[in-house]
Amino acid sequence: MKKSYNSQEKSITKRIPPHLYFMGSAIFHYLGPSFAVLLFARVSVSGVAWLRIVSAGLVFALWRKPWKVFAQTNYETRWLIVGLGSVFALMNYSFYYAIARLPLGTVAAIEFIGPILLALIGTRSWRNLAALVLAVLGVYMLTDIRLAGEPMGFIWAFVNAALFVAYIILAHRISRSDTGTKAVDRLGAAMLIASIVITPLGINGALPAMTDTIALAAGLGVGLSSSVIPYVFDQLAMTRLSRSTYSLFVAILPAMAVIIGVIVLHQIPTGLEIVAIGLVAGGVLLHRETKTTGKK
Repeated sequence: MKKSYNSQEKSITKRIPPHLYFMGSAIFHYLGPSFAVLLFARVSVSGVAWLRIVSAGLVFALWRKPWKVFAQTNYETRWLIVGLGSVFALMNYSFYYAIARLPLGTVAAIEFIGPILLALIGTRSWRNLAALVLAVLGVYMLTDIRLAGEPMGFIWAFVNAALFVAYIILAHRISRSDTGTKAVDRLGAAMLIASIVITPLGINGALPAMTDTIALAAGLGVGLSSSVIPYVFDQLAMTRLSRSTYSLFVAILPAMAVIIGVIVLHQIPTGLEIVAIGLVAGGVLLHRETKTTGKK
């Protein structure tokens, strides 16, 4: 019965195009942090990062019991899980310090630099190269009009960008690393590792939230919308998209950040930003997935 249910679940997930999974991830990728910015008034930056990771780890623990993966998976995958968990913790920590000092759109644009290189490495046709150029131009326009903020914010933003590249590489490998266990369970195990790594960095900042019901509820919401839903969608997309295609699709994120900024933070875009978003969308629509199933 359980085997039949698992087969049915797998069949349903495969019927949904991987591009839609990525779009779902893109929406939540910055929707959660937008609410986190509002949470900064009640909890410190490091505390928000801790609440996000630990609440996500708790959700995965109750939902998937991911610790069982370590007993079932191979040695290489265990190290991938540890590596991805460490990246989760440090990436989110640096991301929150960046968006506390810079506009969300700026951080999103800087975050795209690494994926540009990954997408370029995996480009195999003139069509996909043209798609990449359009996406890069659109992201550049978004970056160019938002280069303002604290210098320390840019340092955190570039640290986050480097870790985001590490996330793409490790998460893509984990999505295909072991056919004996489920990708979502391996993701959950990585989030438990992240909870351990983030604790010495953020527990002190999170202590005031322990007696604040609203802050705890908001922290749980940020964890769900930032570290559970989008990362699960990413795994479902990565199992069927090449690494270079996924990296190109990351161009959607800066554009999505502007849109979410409008909806949640009331950051009104200019005409130039709208054109830039159109270029990003054009690049994504022009791109065609290669037939290779390798890492690139």
